[in-house]
Amino acid sequence: MSPVQMKVLPQAVLQSPGEHPKFIKQPLCPPLEFARIHLIKDKDAIDDYLAKNIKGVSAQEAAAYRNSYKKNICIDMLRRGYHKSFSELLTLIQKWNAFREAAGPGSAIWHEKSLEEQPDKLDQLSHFLTGAEAARRAGHYEKVYDNQLSLACCFNDPEDKWLSNYFYEQSYNTAQLVEIDGGKRKAQAYVNMGLIEEEEGHVTKAAEHFETFYELTEGTSWMDETGHTYTSLACQHLWRIYTLLADKMLENKQHQEAIKMLIKALKMAKEGGDIKMHGEAAYCLSLGYHFSGENETALAVLNTSVEIFTSLSDSAGLGRAYAAVAKILASQGKSSEAVKYLGEFMKDAESANLSQSLVDANVLLGKVHNERGNYNEALGYFNQASEAAKALNNLPLVAETESYCGIAKAHQLMVPFNSHVAAAADPLSLQCLLAWKQNRSDMCTDPLPAEPGKETSHSKPL
Repeated sequence: MSPVQMKVLPQAVLQSPGEHPKFIKQPLCPPLEFARIHLIKDKDAIDDYLAKNIKGVSAQEAAAYRNSYKKNICIDMLRRGYHKSFSELLTLIQKWNAFREAAGPGSAIWHEKSLEEQPDKLDQLSHFLTGAEAARRAGHYEKVYDNQLSLACCFNDPEDKWLSNYFYEQSYNTAQLVEIDGGKRKAQAYVNMGLIEEEEGHVTKAAEHFETFYELTEGTSWMDETGHTYTSLACQHLWRIYTLLADKMLENKQHQEAIKMLIKALKMAKEGGDIKMHGEAAYCLSLGYHFSGENETALAVLNTSVEIFTSLSDSAGLGRAYAAVAKILASQGKSSEAVKYLGEFMKDAESANLSQSLVDANVLLGKVHNERGNYNEALGYFNQASEAAKALNNLPLVAETESYCGIAKAHQLMVPFNSHVAAAADPLSLQCLLAWKQNRSDMCTDPLPAEPGKETSHSKPL
């Protein structure tokens, strides 16, 4: 699943919601009784095969070999009385064909096989659709739900996403009719629909589904197939969705509303029991306070984030947290305190052997000194960051740190260059600067030789 993009808060704090939770073991449908020799399209070839290999076959059996797989599936459904399943299968095939026609030639779906040309998928559809229909006739809605959820889980390929979502929606409708499991299937259905709404960008609707999921699972011991409790899953999804809602509020300058939402996100993160999630939630809340001008509160919350990321040896989290602290201190005019704080970060990174954090610390220190006009110190820290990046063998990071070195060197050269420009009271000094610009050597200190008989500003008596 593709995560919803944030505009104000860093995207790195949110992971993709991932796949739908595994609430059931992946079921395997048994192969249908008739063989797949029918895929031989030529009638003579089929008759020849039957004459040589199968004695005494009936006309009905011969027709099964000669028909398309889709036709055999449909005949089998109708023969067994599953008219609703037959109708639903045809509707899905027609829907796929409509998608293909709408996309047109050249699209990805245009080159894919349709449902009727994929026997494995037809098997799955036939097995679980008929199973759901039989359960519905008997009034066993929990079994109807299980069959529909099984179908939703069967179609994991990207091109089958629409088919998977269709059966998640069907299972959601059925779950409202199940009354024998204490609301367990209903809870599953709500989280699945929440993930679909989130993927489609409907964040507010997704939040409503996740909140219902949380309410249904609170106080239960239900667990998914991976061993996670339903409550922890609810907390994880609510933390993410509340953070997304807060980001939208921050984008619209609704700072107080965003802070309230981020406090709710922090509560869910704590309750979910995931320490990293707790650290990220605290970090986001601190940014919310910073954007609203409450910098002291922001720093206090950031300390919690730093402590958590330090305990986890989370280089990426520490880098973000220390960068936020430095930015807040600098905005308060406390650049010296920011430098001191980042120096502690660098020492901690060195002692804990966190190579990535060491790069981050040096880059942050370099940026602070660069903004203060201490270009020599900035270049020194950027060079250290570059060396640390090379030790990591991270080429993109090396390129990034070397670009910082280039910026610092340019700023470093600007100081003497500007002094020469300011002191240039005659054309000769400007020619000196232009000559340096052409050969890119060291900053020129000697003026060009003056023409005989001409006096320069430097030769004039004081």
